[in-house]
Amino acid sequence: MTTIVVGWTPDEYGEAALARAVEEARLREGRIVVVNATRGDALVDERYADNDQLARLSQELADAGVAVDVRRSMGADVGDQVLEVADEVSAELIVIGLRRRSPVGKLLMGSVAQRILLGAECAVTAVKPQA
Repeated sequence: MTTIVVGWTPDEYGEAALARAVEEARLREGRIVVVNATRGDALVDERYADNDQLARLSQELADAGVAVDVRRSMGADVGDQVLEVADEVSAELIVIGLRRRSPVGKLLMGSVAQRILLGAECAVTAVKPQA
């Protein structure tokens, strides 16, 4: 069975990534492993989901008929946490959401996205929310 890892945050970027991961899971008859991670500042990190958000997410995916495993993690680098899960589950694809950047920000791309794109052993799909 194909395994797709999605770096998810409870915002429009995470939802765009999740929607694409669901499409891919259906096309490939695969399962999704959702990773919601933080650098350790969980109490102030609005992208680190609470238990209610994760329960709703799990239920939504189950209702959609997609096999899902939801994981939360805390570590020094969010990108590394996503990559570790992808390696652990032998993912064939990682899906991440990208934020729009200023001209200067475009030079840096974003440290999490850059770390995943450059460090992944499998294919990576990066998506943006619809305008």
